[in-house]
Amino acid sequence: MYRSEHPNPQFRRENWRNLNGTWQFDFDFGASGRDRRFYENPVLTKKIEVPFCPESRLSGIGYTDFMPAVWYRRGFSLSASELNGRVLLHFGAVDYYAYVYVNGKAAGSHVGGYTAFCLDITALCHVGENDLVVCAEDDTRKKIPCGKQSKIYPSHDCDYTRSTGIWQTVWLEFVPRTYIERFRLYPDILRQVLRIEAVTNGSGILSALARYENKEVGTASVTTPGGRCALEIPLSELHLWEVGKGRLYDLTLSFGEDKVFSYFGMRSVRMDGMKFLLNEKSVFQRLVLDQGYYPDGIYTAPTEEDLYKDIELSMAVGFNGARLHQKIFEPLFLYHCDRLGYLVWGEYPSWGIDYTYPEALYTMLPEWMEEIERDFNHPAIIGWCPFNETREYNERKQWEDVLRTAYRVTKEMDRTRPCIDTSGYIHVETDIFDLHDYDQDPIAYRDRYLPLLSDTPSFYDRFAPRQIWRGEPVFISEYGGIQWSIHPDDKAWGYGEAPKTEEEFKARFKGLADAIMDNGAIFAVCYTQLYDIEQEQNGLYTYDRKPKFQDMDFFRRVFDRPARIEK
Repeated sequence: MYRSEHPNPQFRRENWRNLNGTWQFDFDFGASGRDRRFYENPVLTKKIEVPFCPESRLSGIGYTDFMPAVWYRRGFSLSASELNGRVLLHFGAVDYYAYVYVNGKAAGSHVGGYTAFCLDITALCHVGENDLVVCAEDDTRKKIPCGKQSKIYPSHDCDYTRSTGIWQTVWLEFVPRTYIERFRLYPDILRQVLRIEAVTNGSGILSALARYENKEVGTASVTTPGGRCALEIPLSELHLWEVGKGRLYDLTLSFGEDKVFSYFGMRSVRMDGMKFLLNEKSVFQRLVLDQGYYPDGIYTAPTEEDLYKDIELSMAVGFNGARLHQKIFEPLFLYHCDRLGYLVWGEYPSWGIDYTYPEALYTMLPEWMEEIERDFNHPAIIGWCPFNETREYNERKQWEDVLRTAYRVTKEMDRTRPCIDTSGYIHVETDIFDLHDYDQDPIAYRDRYLPLLSDTPSFYDRFAPRQIWRGEPVFISEYGGIQWSIHPDDKAWGYGEAPKTEEEFKARFKGLADAIMDNGAIFAVCYTQLYDIEQEQNGLYTYDRKPKFQDMDFFRRVFDRPARIEK
């Protein structure tokens, strides 16, 4: 069993080969394999199913202790025609330091456990059988970005089983000598055009063709000497990307013999006072916390169906989007968000780094920039957030310029979306003032935020004066977390005292939601969480995605009314 689908529908070529499946594998507990030149002819004694991490059951390994380094090996065959152009080797994600060797020679490396990277391996390959070796070094105890992966041996509290090494698809692409490297899409709904900014390797004519439901709706082309170029497609039909209605256009880019298949959505997002506007209409974001964990695959969904089922489970209980929390989700998940009209926030797995030193920027900023570049074209992403819950770390205060710089770099890279500097606390420079509030009393919850509606608005802030609300739009980006365990044990936990009956759970859930939706100064809310993860049992579904309540439609009914800010 392995993931055989193309991993990125937004940048797809016909001439590609999936390298998932059974690889040779072994541990390197001394992390000395590179010094011992394992890459020249490693003897690996185990087998692993890629792209599942070795901690997972689906990998066939299931080893959950620390692995400072691991090694992978497999062969792949190339024909003479495939070597006529360029051979590109892609990795969806390798946690954390990746070193890649082809036929015993270094092909390249990558730092960062969550973003994709590509290596041109043409010069290292030959016709016939070739040898691919990967070394991954990873230790969450060394202050690297690791999100919710446990920094001690066991899974505990809200830190879960670790994920080491390859955990997303590995694939080959065969491209001509001149080809399309990357592109950005800028939908303009007012002018009814799509602007494309592309980078090509080589000179030629770049052509673009847009279709909607198999009907041609626009074309454009531009001659480029190579490098950056831009063109606009006037669209004969405008179909807006909206909540619950993806309405995606197909896009084909051609450059000489190279052809890339993609898609786009026509929509705009912006903040207007306290409101979030989607296509110039106020939309209340009814979000849920999704952490992207799976019982059998840990970081990796067993199948593509498991990816979009999580979105469908969320929408079934009334949520119109999610915070993709402390993890960079794979492009295929984002495709289904795009397809289903599901609002999501792109976040970075900042837990694990020490943000009290300026050097933290060197740890996170390059990969954060890679994430923005990789995911820029997804219409479902309506905002960015590089940090989560920053304040003290080992009794030292956060280094505020780390957050300020990350925010400013984000805005330079993407001026089309809002950015939250750090979710929950402590804000330094931000477009949105969000907070985490797990108070379980609906009446106290309502009263706390009523001053936002007064003639001279004021704001409850348990971190004042460390942070200052300057009238930014308000987002309660974590709340609820009500514990409800189907099979409780000593380690199971949620926020506050667990309700004793389903009726008490539902009354608390509705009371908290009503308190926020009836407050016309709050534009978004995010409930913790969609499903249980290991010992954290505060989801609406169990870890294996089973409903916890007989009447799951109750939750949809709670959200199925206009919030005050939408009126």
